[in-house]
Amino acid sequence: MTPTHSIPRLLAVVALCSASLADAAPLAKYVFFFLGDGMASGQIQATEAYLTTKNGGSAIKAVDLLNPDNRLNMTQLPIQGMQTTYDAGALMTDSASAGTAFATGIKTKSGVLGMDDTLTTSYKSVAQLAHEHGRKVGILSSVSLDHATPAAYYASVTSRGYMNQIETQLAESGYDFFGGGGLVAPTGAARSGDSENNIWDLLTANGYTVVNGRASILALKDRGAPEKVVAINETLDRSSAMPYAIDRPETNLSLAEMTEVAIENLYAKNNRGFFIMVEGGKIDWACHANDAVAAINDVLDFDAAIAKALAFYAKHPNDTLIVVTGDHETGGMTIGHATTGYSAYYDKLFGQSNSFEHFAANQWEAHKAKYESGYNWTADDNLSSNAEMVALLKDDFGLVWNDLNDYQKEKLEDAYDMSMIGENDNSGAENKLLYGNYEPIIVTITHILNEVASIGWTSYSHTGVPVPVFAQGGQADLFAGFYDNTDIAKNLSKAMGFRETLPVVK
Repeated sequence: MTPTHSIPRLLAVVALCSASLADAAPLAKYVFFFLGDGMASGQIQATEAYLTTKNGGSAIKAVDLLNPDNRLNMTQLPIQGMQTTYDAGALMTDSASAGTAFATGIKTKSGVLGMDDTLTTSYKSVAQLAHEHGRKVGILSSVSLDHATPAAYYASVTSRGYMNQIETQLAESGYDFFGGGGLVAPTGAARSGDSENNIWDLLTANGYTVVNGRASILALKDRGAPEKVVAINETLDRSSAMPYAIDRPETNLSLAEMTEVAIENLYAKNNRGFFIMVEGGKIDWACHANDAVAAINDVLDFDAAIAKALAFYAKHPNDTLIVVTGDHETGGMTIGHATTGYSAYYDKLFGQSNSFEHFAANQWEAHKAKYESGYNWTADDNLSSNAEMVALLKDDFGLVWNDLNDYQKEKLEDAYDMSMIGENDNSGAENKLLYGNYEPIIVTITHILNEVASIGWTSYSHTGVPVPVFAQGGQADLFAGFYDNTDIAKNLSKAMGFRETLPVVK
């Protein structure tokens, strides 16, 4: 047995060995940084359990869970680490301060992008450094391109809510490829204090071509494509984000397809290398709403994008670095629930056909419009006596009313009343805990479905747990161990061989 006093010495030796390996490895010419927003160990394990079950295995059998065909690409990368996610003023970071840490190597306050916590100094991102060193830069996201995470790589603003300011800096960045969602405030201020520029005009003036249709985006893989492009999917949701992967229309590109376009587009443009950041942004949104099925499907789409990078790596193994992580965990997603003990029933999740958002805008909106007039919330069987609503539970979520226990039925009845007319017999505190700011009946349905499968939730916000990191390729050893999120930006810069040591003042 190793004496306790020898452990620090052994750890120091391991650290020195890792540093030596990184120093000996070739510098990374092609760098991929994949960021699953809101994704931590819970989301990753739930997705692998779901995938195992979908592939015909069992989520309670190790031999099935360990089968490589049932594993995500990210968890099979050879180098693994763990990073802390807190920001300058909160144990539970927001995406702006987390994105700033990943991009610039500094801690800042929640809501701030590319600036320190005094809001007086701006810092260059690792993407900006790559651009200044002659590398091509691509920024991709399944949410809007001016959202906190992608914005951290090109913008410095005191508030992530200043979307027009952020978009202005996007248009002035000179980066080569933006792709995924759209822009939230391209023709005016998003809120008081924001700028009021016409971003479409700015993009044109700065040499960008905006592309929308599926065929025209796929054509960006051709060598004759424009030098600087903004590729926006044809169909977006109300927040200018791509729809959830489970709801994706055929006319849209998936995140994986957009990643493939970016790779071929940037690789064809020059031979000095590239830096590509890919965000799976809607994992976070699904977890805020406690919708496990929507989250899992977006993790799968995100992981499919990683497969595109791995295909590129197979052709350029000596020059490519792939790093995968999440900026924080969202929702307090847990593997296991009080009602299921040590069992898991992931097959139950297959009954859900669309995301909570799709159901709200379609089936639920139509149902409520039909039945809300004259609704009497004091009756104790409003849901169970409505055959159409009982059918919606089964057809859209796989929940059979008669198979539910009394407590589950009671929660659904209360939530149904609250959604139909804004009243039930719960206290305000109970309703806040049960529903957060989400549609009561829908979040209750997903809660119950998830519980039946053996998935629990603790929050509608971000949580403060450390998040795993996965890496492969040149300089990947830099990402082994336990470290802070700011170290990721510093190590990405080091992996590319930049002379600047982050953080770098703009």
